[in-house]
Amino acid sequence: MNTPKALLPLEDALSELRVFASPSLGVERVDTFDLDGRVLREDLISELCVPPCDNSAMDGYAVRAEDVSAPGAVLKVTQRIPAGTSGQIIREAEAARIFTGAPIPPGASAVVVQEECETLEDGRIRVRTQGVKGQSIRLAGEDIAKGETILKSGSILSPATLGMAASLGRKDLLVSLKPRVALFSTGDELVMPGEVAPKDMGIGKIYNSNRFFLKSLLIRSGCLVTDMGNIPDNKDATIKCLANAAQNHDLILTSGGVSVGEEDHIKPSVQALGELHQWALAIKPGKPFAYGRLNNSQNDSTGYTHFIGLPGNPVSSYMTFLLLVKPFLSFLQGAKEVSYRHIPLRANFEWPKADKRREFLRVRLNAEGSLDLFNNQSSGVLTSVVWGDGVVDNPPGQVIKIGDIVKYITFESWTQ
Repeated sequence: MNTPKALLPLEDALSELRVFASPSLGVERVDTFDLDGRVLREDLISELCVPPCDNSAMDGYAVRAEDVSAPGAVLKVTQRIPAGTSGQIIREAEAARIFTGAPIPPGASAVVVQEECETLEDGRIRVRTQGVKGQSIRLAGEDIAKGETILKSGSILSPATLGMAASLGRKDLLVSLKPRVALFSTGDELVMPGEVAPKDMGIGKIYNSNRFFLKSLLIRSGCLVTDMGNIPDNKDATIKCLANAAQNHDLILTSGGVSVGEEDHIKPSVQALGELHQWALAIKPGKPFAYGRLNNSQNDSTGYTHFIGLPGNPVSSYMTFLLLVKPFLSFLQGAKEVSYRHIPLRANFEWPKADKRREFLRVRLNAEGSLDLFNNQSSGVLTSVVWGDGVVDNPPGQVIKIGDIVKYITFESWTQ
């Protein structure tokens, strides 16, 4: 593949990945209890009204509104209607003791809250307020109408949407299969925690942090993750590792060794097994990025396994995962749209030197509601992600002065 000479904008890279992620993974039907974060692969259409009938929004008394047109009306209590039961017709000067969620009985047109009613010695009630037709009544279908499409196929399921699906009587839903991801690291300089004590670390050796946060991010993205360890610095061994992983995974994810023009074994190994696209992204941190496809005869639907190579610097790897890999995984599961929320906030810092690339500056929200900047924005300083609670999405060529309104994205919006 020819390496693009110009820096590739983030939106263009996302558009490319959307195309590469088609066709989506297969589907399965899963209990609604277990679907948080999964991608819906059918339209969710209501087969009933929610609520199914007019019901009381409060504990109180169901009455005819014309009987309480002025304060002080005295009514006879003729029945008691808990939730889950139905009442009899309300006639002139009558009231029904009713509880939240209980169906409104025939003839009643208002609910007076119990705090506005006084119980008299003979069991009747005096209504101390004026009643209005429709007050404290939830109408049938006011939340959801029968036949209404509540969620479109491709929606990412959340706690709220799962509750809504349950309210429609859906015991299970059709969702995309979880992506099976093989996670590798590359680089002879990497050491796993526990292998060597800090005092015994050799010159040029570093502990492997990327594998730990990438595995966590993959799991939070709904993936089934296989940690394949560190790929040896040998072409034949690299080809063997990648070929084995391709047979039973949907995606292979690596970090390190994808810088444009860099000598490494990942690039020729992927090319030997399929095809590779290398991009120089117009973002900072996270310029180098690679997407490829490895031949996979076991995949009947596509015949290949996806490959993504992230940069080795930890902050670059972290941010390119959030910006590109997470959306790719959503597209792979059939999601139609993937977006993150920009929040306009005031900068409590200066950024006097504009960059030609779009920058994602690590920041933290302070007690005054403005943003503080971490003092070291190097792509190797993972502390900036730990200290910060989000980033400022800063356009190319843009300087920032104290008081400027900037676009803030929380890490939580990506990783929850």
